[in-house]
Amino acid sequence: MNIVLKTKVDGNYKAIMERFDLQLFEALKPAHAKMEIVEFTGSKKGDLVHIRFVSPIKAEWISKIIEDGEDDKESYFIDKGIKLPFPLRFWKHKHIVRKINDNSSYIIDDITFKGPNIVLSYLMYPAIYLGFFPRKKIYKAYFKSTD
Repeated sequence: MNIVLKTKVDGNYKAIMERFDLQLFEALKPAHAKMEIVEFTGSKKGDLVHIRFVSPIKAEWISKIIEDGEDDKESYFIDKGIKLPFPLRFWKHKHIVRKINDNSSYIIDDITFKGPNIVLSYLMYPAIYLGFFPRKKIYKAYFKSTD
C-alpha cells in the first residue's frame, strides 16, 4: 500500500531539510498516542529512530535511515522499519523536500507499508493516512516564514 502526502511550506528546500531534526520529530508526534522517543540519531544514512508507544497500545518501533541525498531540485532521506508494531510487516517512508522556488518547497511524505495480508493492509490504510494527515498543518506552522 502507498500513501503520498504533499504539503507546500515556506523556505528553501535545503534549509527545510536541515531542520528535520529531533525538535521537528517531537512536533510531529501524534496527538492521540502517548509515545516516547528512545533514540533519534538523525536523518542521514545509518541513523536510527526508536520510539516506544505507551498508549493506546504498547509497542516498539525502530527505523533505520537507509538512504539520503540531495541535488539541485530536492533533498530526501528514507527510513525503513526494522522493528515494527503488529500488524505492520513492512514500512518504508521517503521524506522528500522538493524545491518550488528559492523561498518555497513541498514536503512529500511517500509511505509504503504492508500488513500480514492484503485485507489487513487495506484496513490499516485509513488509520495510517489519518495518523499522518495532521503533519500537513504541523509542517505549515513549523516552517512558516517569520519575515
